Amino acid sequence: MRALCWNGINDLRVETVPDPKLVNPRDAILRVTMSTTCGSDLHFIDGYIPTMREGDVIGHEFIGEVMEVGHEVKRIKRGDRVVVPSFICCGNCWYCQHQLFSLCDNTHPKPELQEPLLGYHTAGIYGYTHAFGGYAGSHAQYIRVPHADVDCFVVPDGVRDEQVLFLSDAAPTGYMGADFCSIKKGDTVAVWGCGGVGLMAQISARLLGA
Repeated sequence: MRALCWNGINDLRVETVPDPKLVNPRDAILRVTMSTTCGSDLHFIDGYIPTMREGDVIGHEFIGEVMEVGHEVKRIKRGDRVVVPSFICCGNCWYCQHQLFSLCDNTHPKPELQEPLLGYHTAGIYGYTHAFGGYAGSHAQYIRVPHADVDCFVVPDGVRDEQVLFLSDAAPTGYMGADFCSIKKGDTVAVWGCGGVGLMAQISARLLGA
């Protein structure tokens, strides 16, 4: 398949890489229909976040069509159109059970790369350095989604890809930022930064009454 790969600081190339395969019975393979760039990608593109390796496929905000599922996947099936969050969550650990999904205990295979910096490892993230799990990203024709029953959300018929793509990352991130502000009806809110997340924070602030 074709994918966008990191090959060094400020060196991205579209290359031919192996197709993903089912690794575990809870995996799914998606054909990526839309994938967008997050501003946080700039941090490893320019070398600010280390542990990228030559040939790593980037991207963590995407929607796609289910092409194949492992034999333990029950909630989704081939042909479903799904949106996938950027954090990879198992659904079973203490953190997932308490809705602290970004701290999932079971999806980061290399916590020793992250704990010295943050004190505790996060969940794995698609296409976001080996310090965040080393998973292949979504700027590709296909992607493997671990824990597919937990991390794939079926898109209803009649809703366009463009309407749900940002539910993968930018929309919930912006909403959470607005929610932190305890906004009341009539409040005036200022948002610093008008990238994707900043715009979603503005929209969310209005929804919350600003």
